[in-house]
Parts: sequence; C-alpha cells; structure tokens
Amino acid sequence: MPTEILMPALSPTMEEGTLAKWLVKEGDEVASGDILAEIETDKATMEFEAVDEGTIGKILIEEGSEGVKVNTPIAVLLEDGESADDIAASSAPAKEEKPQAEEAPKAAEAETPEAGYGRGATEANDRPTKSDAKAPAAPKDEKGGRIFASPLARRIAADKGLDLTQIEGSGPRGRIVKADVESAQPMAAKADSPAATKDAAPVTQPAPAGPSSDAVRKMYEDREVEEVKLDGMRKTIAARLTEAKQTVPHFYLRRDIQIDALLSFRSDLNKQLEARGVKLSVNDFIIKACALALQSVPDANAVWAGDRILKLKPSDVAVAVAIEGGLFTPVLQDADTKSLSTLSAQMKDLATRARDRKLAPHEYQGGSFAISNLGMFGIDNFDAVINPPHGAILAVGAGVKKPIIGKDGEITAATVMSVTLSVDHRVIDGALGAQLLNAIVENLENPMIMLA
Repeated sequence: MPTEILMPALSPTMEEGTLAKWLVKEGDEVASGDILAEIETDKATMEFEAVDEGTIGKILIEEGSEGVKVNTPIAVLLEDGESADDIAASSAPAKEEKPQAEEAPKAAEAETPEAGYGRGATEANDRPTKSDAKAPAAPKDEKGGRIFASPLARRIAADKGLDLTQIEGSGPRGRIVKADVESAQPMAAKADSPAATKDAAPVTQPAPAGPSSDAVRKMYEDREVEEVKLDGMRKTIAARLTEAKQTVPHFYLRRDIQIDALLSFRSDLNKQLEARGVKLSVNDFIIKACALALQSVPDANAVWAGDRILKLKPSDVAVAVAIEGGLFTPVLQDADTKSLSTLSAQMKDLATRARDRKLAPHEYQGGSFAISNLGMFGIDNFDAVINPPHGAILAVGAGVKKPIIGKDGEITAATVMSVTLSVDHRVIDGALGAQLLNAIVENLENPMIMLA
C-alpha cells in the first residue's frame, strides 16, 4: 500500500513550514536515512530524512511552497511492485467498515506500512516489531467505528491503561501512533488534574487584539506603505511573547552594578589569553555570573511546568541572539562548570550558527534562565519579556561612566551597568528573586570569586 510522507514537525513550536527544496524527484529510489528535502521551520532550515525505503511515486507539494501545515501529505512512497495506479486506488474513498470484531486485526495489519511517517522522522520507532504481535485488537468508538492505531500504540496504551477513544491521533488520517499514547495521561490522572477539561486544547495563536488587519490597512490606504509578509519565526515570536505577557505574572527587580573591577580583570585576562586567540567579552562574564548565582540560589533555578515547578540541578543559561527578522535563544548547558574561555568559544559558535539558522532544536530548547544584553547597542536599561517556561530573564544595559559616592563619602566616577531581572512570580517569589539578583551582582562586582 502506498505510504504518505507527511510534513514533519521539526521543532516544538512548528505548526507549518516552507518546503524549501526537494532533494529527490519522482521515480527515485530512497532508503532509510536518505535526505528527502530541506524544510524551513520557524527557527531554521533543516534536512528531512526518509525512515522507510521505496520509490518516490508522487510529489504532492512543490518546492518553495510556504505555509505547509504539519502532517500535510507532501509525497507518496511506493513499495516494490507498486505503481502510480496504486496511489489513485489508495486515495479512493474507503468502503464503509463492518463492525465485526474479527475484521479489526486484519485492518490493523493493513495499516502498518504507514507507520514511520506520522510525524516525519520522529515516528521511526513506531514501526511494528515482533512484540507487536500480541497487541490488543483495534478498539471501537461509541458509534462502532474502528479506532485507527498502530499495533505498538495499542500495546503501549494497554500497558498504561489508556482509552484509545479518548486520544487524538497525529498520524496519517488521524492514526494514533506511539508519540500520542506516550504523551497521554491515564484517565484517572486526567480526572485529578485541575487543568484538565473536556474541551481543553493548546492555544497556538493569540486571539486578535485591537483593530483587524483589514481595518488597519484601511487607515493607511491613502499613505505609501510597504507590506511585510510575516514569516514563521515572526509569527512564532508574536504568539509566544503575547502568551508570555498575558499569562506569566511578571515582576521586576533592578540593580546598578559597578563593573570597573570586572573591566580591569577582563583586560588582564585577555592579555594573557591573547597567545591562544581567546578574547573574553563582558557578556561571557555575565553568563558565568548568572550560572554560578543559580547554583548559589538553587530554588531560583526552576521552570514553570503547568501544574508543578521543575527545579534544575545544572545551570543551563539561554542567551538571546539577534538575527535578521527575529532572534534565537541558544542554551549553554552546564554553564556553571565551564571555564570562561570555553563559554566564550561556545557562545561565539552558537551565535554564528544562529545567524545562519543552522541551530539544531536541542541547542535552543530548555534552560531555566535567560540573558538579553542590549548594552552593546547603547541601551541604558530595559525590561525583558520572560520566555516560558523559564523562571527569569536578566536584561543587561550598557556600562556608563557615572558619578557615585565612594565608601569614604567622596564623589568619584565609576562605570555602572544597569540590569533588570524579570521574574515569573509563579516560580520565584520576591525575596528569592532578590537573593538571585544579589548573587549575580556579587559575582560581577568581584569577578575573581568566579574562578575560585
């Protein structure tokens, strides 16, 4: 039976993508692991691999097509002995199924060639194995119709005590696959969850606020304007930050940091590291200071997980990187254990690949804390928006020479950097946030202690 190749979800936030380039053509033989196409997500351009072998029977979506929804058929894969006639036959309306229980195992067997493309390459482990031979027979819904689910999905559901009639399938034609049952909760757990409701559904796009797009266009119909089409990244930024400001209870803590000692220490280190080709930036010290502060105040090293808080052991710090048309927040994992030179090299590599949109999803996912530094653009201070599920983000302004009152009461000059810590009050209370910010300030005003 011909197998539909579906538009894969290549990142957690991806709802649609651009099929940038086909690397195969109709009639080409492909094997598992072969690169089929290049797909532009909301974050990067990524390669899409085949998970089954066969012949490309038909390409359904032309390269360059934008706005292709996840799980939309983009091509058809033929097995040995199949032809284009089989594609037409497989797309014909299915005959009404009889509700006899004995037909379910046969129908389940007929489905198995589709396994492996339910969510692109991520469903490769959903292919039937010998252990699937004992999978429960396909269940019926309330109207007697068969529930489409792979044998592996049915077996996992039986082991977990899940009701397949309550699970929405993400595979071809609504087929329930491994990922669907693994992410589902048992009915008892759902009933106990205060957040669970019968009609609950994830919010993927914020409700329109203010005038409609047509109304706004009409306001400026007599003015010369340039209309800029929103790409996937800009749509995602708009949706996530609107969600963040509407659903995350922000509060803000502000401090001025005297960084003269830091600048002097950095200068001395860079002279010593010059022979190795290493040049540390102020941002490298800020990353290290925040990572160590999260270890000093471990209760603040946490994220919001809907119905619970997750406290992280390592310090995984995300850093905002501006790119054309948007931004990335690559994550420096275990930043507390890495040297300044290692952090500097890793940050330069991540920033370069972020600007080229070559980061893999695992490189910009996760972390509990983020840094947004606009000081290099001359901004004195600002308030950053938390990137869920992070518990906090530090907004860093420029270091500016200012008059201050010294310890002896005399007025002197110092280089002062203003920072603002935006905090998710669901995760971190005011006093805890103050402890975290004080630890960051202590590290930056006394940089030698970061090497202890």
